[in-house]
Amino acid sequence: MSLSGGCQCGKIRFRVTGAPGDASICHCRMCQKAFGNFGAALVTVGDEQIEWTRGRPAEFRSSAIVARGFCAGCGTPLYMKEGGDPTHELAMGAFDDPNALPALSRQSGIESRVHWFETIVSLPAEETSDYRTAEDLAKLKSLQHPDHDTDHWPPEDRP
Repeated sequence: MSLSGGCQCGKIRFRVTGAPGDASICHCRMCQKAFGNFGAALVTVGDEQIEWTRGRPAEFRSSAIVARGFCAGCGTPLYMKEGGDPTHELAMGAFDDPNALPALSRQSGIESRVHWFETIVSLPAEETSDYRTAEDLAKLKSLQHPDHDTDHWPPEDRP
């Protein structure tokens, strides 16, 4: 099994070889701030499973024991790593195919969970095309790195 991923701008790419471990969501305040979100969906992989195939992440030490990897070019959060632990907690959204990862099996840091989190599944749901015109959709062409490995990035014809 081999899974790839990377940041939005394409400066950082990685490959994970072998099956990833447990997937979880962390609601702690540090994860909320690091991801700019209500929490962080993370999957555990052994250090030996990760190959950085393009670039290397920058790191920010968010506590005495935790380092957080991110792309210095676009800011995409990539991982959380506790000192001395032989694993990385990789950001599930940074994978090219997040649906290939295991389902979440636990929540941690729930003392900081936002009060509305448990209501998400009951919200009305719609696809982007339900509320955007065809003209809007044409303008929404992504300038992010595509969800697959490329020989180089960005392409020469990029606006």
